[in-house]
Amino acid sequence: MQQKIIILDFGSQTTQLIGRRVRELDTFCEILPYNKYPEDDADVIGVILSGSPYSVHDPEAFKVNLERFMGRLPVLGICYGAQFISHTLGGRVEKAGSREYGRANLMTFDKENPLFKGFTDNSQVWMSHGDTITAIPAGFECIASTNDVKYAAYAATDRPVWAVQFHPEVFHTVQGTQLLRNFVVDICGSKQNWSAASFVDTTVAELKEQLGDDRVILGLSGGVDSSVAAVLLNRAIGKNLTCIFVDHGMLRKNEFTDVMHDYECLGLNVIGVDASEKFFKDLEGVTDPEQKRKIIGRDFVEVFNAEAKKITGAKWLAQGTIYPDRIESLNITGKVIKSHHNVGGLPEEMHLQLCEPLKWLFKDEVRRVGRQLEMPEHLITRHPFPGPGLAVRILGDITREKVRVLQDADDIYIRGLRNYKVRLSGEEARKVLAAGVPAAMTDGEIEVSLYDQIWQAGAVLLSTVRSVGVMGDERTYENPVALRAVTSTDAMTADWAHLPYDFLAKVSNEIINKVRGVNRVCYDISSKPPSTIEWE
Repeated sequence: MQQKIIILDFGSQTTQLIGRRVRELDTFCEILPYNKYPEDDADVIGVILSGSPYSVHDPEAFKVNLERFMGRLPVLGICYGAQFISHTLGGRVEKAGSREYGRANLMTFDKENPLFKGFTDNSQVWMSHGDTITAIPAGFECIASTNDVKYAAYAATDRPVWAVQFHPEVFHTVQGTQLLRNFVVDICGSKQNWSAASFVDTTVAELKEQLGDDRVILGLSGGVDSSVAAVLLNRAIGKNLTCIFVDHGMLRKNEFTDVMHDYECLGLNVIGVDASEKFFKDLEGVTDPEQKRKIIGRDFVEVFNAEAKKITGAKWLAQGTIYPDRIESLNITGKVIKSHHNVGGLPEEMHLQLCEPLKWLFKDEVRRVGRQLEMPEHLITRHPFPGPGLAVRILGDITREKVRVLQDADDIYIRGLRNYKVRLSGEEARKVLAAGVPAAMTDGEIEVSLYDQIWQAGAVLLSTVRSVGVMGDERTYENPVALRAVTSTDAMTADWAHLPYDFLAKVSNEIINKVRGVNRVCYDISSKPPSTIEWE
């Protein structure tokens, strides 16, 4: 039986980050809506209560019956989780005099408490709350304080319950991973047997049993998830897997050829379909972003379906769906944060069963599995890329010439990010290493490319805008290009990447000099929210 930690999600933006930190401790965890605690918890070794956008005093605040697990299993409440435990069991939670947000230091903590094993004096933590705990329930004791927060952490004296007002899952809490290790490994007793290697072995065996001699179809995109899913399935069923890679004409420069070559080198059975003529024809004159997406989605389904029907005896449709795609935010907050990642509504008459070999993995775990499968590093570290491709990075209607201009500009930008090396230390180095980027530490520093520091990057063609420029002695009236680069952990929130000025200057100069049709380059310094990562 696979041990697991249950994380009850009360709607926090960092709940997935808690899950990733637990998985980094080689421990399986499952994120569930606050009201979906399993009836059968025989395989559960501990429970974590997440943060929340609500106050415990809000009428609509999310609540859980603590008696279902508290006392039987170790429990860790984080932020709202800590406040909820205190409020529910007889403590007191009140509005803070001022919002407690940002870095703080543990001025005192109980060095004998197992939750703080290995902690150093004045350890930095990250606070983010509007309410504060002003009294803890009977049977609990304070185990940590900051200058402004008396009950930064507290614990039960007679049962395995801990609560922290700060966020151990974020990088700003310097010893947050140590705290989670203390809880998951020492307190809950994790055997730490969840790893990329064990996942590959177990999943390959399960796929062989699930699929037998059946034929399977997989739609490839060139991205990390579908590529890793394909290699994993290929290891399990070999020639019974047929992959379909559709070129809608709006991929990056030379991408269709390059990716097809990569797939062939991996031994995959891939059908490459150049359907660009159909997509360009159907997009002619269309300027509305949502309409573009719908046309591309519809055309993809038609092309994929036509190719799939040529494969006789297929019984399964495989997808590169990953765990964040499946977490039901709708059941928690009433709002869809991210829609389900799938092929796009294949016709029911195909009568295919669904196979999702990566459905339990976070993005960084997918990359670790890819490395375990000895896939090329450039496939594993590839940034996310929108399904509609460059169509949603061109403002206005789509033409082959506009795509050519953007492909050339984007190619210069992405190659520049890959070639520009930076040295990192401290918190920045920890972030990159935690994401699975292979880098050797030397004298406390690592060297990586700008590309490896960034979650997603790309160029945007502002084809609805014309700007005046001067090239040589001639006046030009051409289009600007905007460069976009963001840092993120899950794409639900993102910050604009602070790229070096000398890099931006070099890339801007190269694009303007080499790409016909562009005479101005801008850099997008908008974060999400309020902006989105893509422009359309």
